[in-house]
Amino acid sequence: MTALPTGGEAPHVAGAPELETVEEAEQAASASAAAVLRNRPFLLLWLSQAATQIGGNMVVYGLTVIVFSITNSNSAVSLLLLSFLVPGVLFSALAGVYVDRLDRRHILIATNLLRAGAFGLMLLAGQNVIAIYVLNVFVATVSTFFAPAEAAMIPMLVPRNQLIAANGLFTLTLNGAFALGFALIGPLVVTLAGPESLLGLVAVLYLVAAGFCITLPATPVARGQVKAAAAVGDIERAFGSVIAQLREGLAYIRAHRNVTWSLVYLAIGAGLIGVLGVLGPAFATTALGLDPKDFIVVVLPLGIGIVAGVLLLGRFDRLFVRRRLIEGGLLSLGVLLGILAFAGQITRFLQGVEARTSAVVDLSSLISMLSVVIVIAFLAGIAYAFVLIPAQTQLQEELPEDVRGRVFGVLNTLVSVASFVPIIIAGPIADLIGTQVVIFAVGVMVFVSGVVSVATRGPAVAARAASPAESGTPEP
Repeated sequence: MTALPTGGEAPHVAGAPELETVEEAEQAASASAAAVLRNRPFLLLWLSQAATQIGGNMVVYGLTVIVFSITNSNSAVSLLLLSFLVPGVLFSALAGVYVDRLDRRHILIATNLLRAGAFGLMLLAGQNVIAIYVLNVFVATVSTFFAPAEAAMIPMLVPRNQLIAANGLFTLTLNGAFALGFALIGPLVVTLAGPESLLGLVAVLYLVAAGFCITLPATPVARGQVKAAAAVGDIERAFGSVIAQLREGLAYIRAHRNVTWSLVYLAIGAGLIGVLGVLGPAFATTALGLDPKDFIVVVLPLGIGIVAGVLLLGRFDRLFVRRRLIEGGLLSLGVLLGILAFAGQITRFLQGVEARTSAVVDLSSLISMLSVVIVIAFLAGIAYAFVLIPAQTQLQEELPEDVRGRVFGVLNTLVSVASFVPIIIAGPIADLIGTQVVIFAVGVMVFVSGVVSVATRGPAVAARAASPAESGTPEP
């Protein structure tokens, strides 16, 4: 499962010339992106990434609809989403070891073929939820081998002076795949053709990705066979290094409150996506009276709102202090979620008002439950962008180069935990007390987090010439 971006940036290339202006940097980046896409092997690897990332996000939406339609249970959806996430936590270190010891081209081909086959088998699983879970765990486990092989293949295909452009393009595709797969293409395919057709389409996308990878050059293999004892030793050393780096990152975070708050903002965003992913189909049926597949009426305007928010940020970021944008986004998002939870009651109230004023103006075409939900979801997408994008940007600007990797390692761990917790608890709680109540409670918590940020962080100040991270002085 791919969630919204959690931050990070392409690695710095040693010896690369420093650009004097933002305008020069943008021009150079554009030129580099065009140059790297003219590299045919890299282009094919990038197309493979786009196919698998968009397909993977489509599957998250499609399987959520399928499982809820079969079980009518939020807890079952929680278990499904955990089956996407847990294998990555358990097997990432093992996958990294084997990727270094095998031909990465073979890994890319094999993992795409295996995943295509698994999605084909899901079509045959029908109403068997257990089989869907098992196959999904298999897909998620195989994917842990694909990702490091793909990342390790990039420097084999592009020259050193194009690595920044290549990694930037991959990061952009990773971020855009969520919006395209989960919020646009997935819902459209499910609505027009059904979730089973979506699984067939995704299987084809993975077969196409395997075809792209077949054309890639072979990569050198480390000497020696892949032995279990050696692999275990490598994994233990990898875990030891990761733990040491996480400790250093946590120490830096504790010393800089501005960095801590940026991580908190991003974790709130990740948790919110987890909750909406679990409760979306149930909300479509219980609150809106629709089929689970019709959750598109929330997801699509939410995605469009995020895009609109990103565009608006270009203007508002110059007019307001960035922290105030984040806090305003949190407060607005909390209010909008609370309104969304009780969209039915609000719609009936507005219709009553309209009935009493119909002699003056006819609003019946505008006031319906779906229209209210679409407007709220669109505004919530804008508010979400106002939280996520400035928080990511602020974190990147505040962190010095020598601790950036460690802090982003902590960020990935924090975001994973922030995603796990709501996925584990939101479904069962919603089954007990109702989906709308849980969404309202989440809105209250998001709103309170905005209030706490405003109240405890003190007055916001304009950007300084040197950030606290650069000067080594924690934010007061």
